[in-house]
Amino acid sequence: MSLLQLRGLHAYYGGIEALKGISLTVNEGEIVTLIGSNGAGKSTTLKSICGQVKIQGSVVFNGKDISARPPHLTALEGIAHVPEGRRIFPRLTVKENLEMGAFSVKDKKVIRERTERAFAYFPRLKERYHQQGGTMSGGEQQMLAIGRALMMQPKILLLDEPSMGLAPVLVELIFEIIQELNRGGMTILLVEQNAYQALQIAHRGYVIQTGEILMEDEAQSLLSNEQVKEAYLA
Repeated sequence: MSLLQLRGLHAYYGGIEALKGISLTVNEGEIVTLIGSNGAGKSTTLKSICGQVKIQGSVVFNGKDISARPPHLTALEGIAHVPEGRRIFPRLTVKENLEMGAFSVKDKKVIRERTERAFAYFPRLKERYHQQGGTMSGGEQQMLAIGRALMMQPKILLLDEPSMGLAPVLVELIFEIIQELNRGGMTILLVEQNAYQALQIAHRGYVIQTGEILMEDEAQSLLSNEQVKEAYLA
């Protein structure tokens, strides 16, 4: 069942057209990855879904057209965005960052339950519960950014470059957790510079270049595609 559909999506930064009529689909329960070089439009695609850039075309989520809806209303629909660079609140503690993720929840018991769920995926966050986010390592901040998104109990998780700047051992951990989240039923749209690693865990993938979708296929087929190998997997 289709959970997210982009149809003929154009996105603009002022007079610059960053996306040129792209279309893609994410089905419920999938990991779909969007790969491409720097400046190809990967992050812009996620921002377009979340209402952070000016668009033409349509974004349909869970059967509802949410095109150009403001970010806070998009979040309430069940879309959680973990942006490139993590964007945690550096002066707030882990506890406070997680609570910010549950901004729409009034029931303190529910917030506690969701916090414990985040700790189940990221035990290190429990150890850092009262520590300021900005004093933690890059890997710990990435865990916090994903944990904060999970506090929304989203229907889909948009992950933008989760491995950026992390040591290889932490990259492996983050990708293991992405797979674990998916096995638990989470639908994920993954933007990732490490195309090989992304295609290893994804069900399907799209290749984007200069704001246009070049190809779409099963992840394993893209891994063996000679054009993809030469451009992104070398």
